[in-house]
Amino acid sequence: METSSVSKWVFLFLLLLQMGVQKIQCTVTYDNKAIVINGQRRILISGSIHYSRSTPEVMWEDLIMKAKEGGLDVIETYVFWNVHEPSPGNYNFEGRYDLVRFLKTNPCE
Repeated sequence: METSSVSKWVFLFLLLLQMGVQKIQCTVTYDNKAIVINGQRRILISGSIHYSRSTPEVMWEDLIMKAKEGGLDVIETYVFWNVHEPSPGNYNFEGRYDLVRFLKTNPCE
């Protein structure tokens, strides 16, 4: 595995993540009981969606909407590196493996 190539993908992912976070303007801190968002104590409920096990065109928006309707505040996902780099130096971030597209999916638009 070529370290510089993987480092470029990690840097790109973190850069895109940071750009998305900058669009949200709020104050987040924590105390000994919970996370505090804009002065309100919150307990966040999280669930998981495996983007690589679902289809972007049909399922992603629906899964995220159902998670929101079901009361989830946070959606976590696993990055299955074995599908993104099936062999050394051979990368796949297309179709259902498009991690950036999954992170940008917003059913509320």
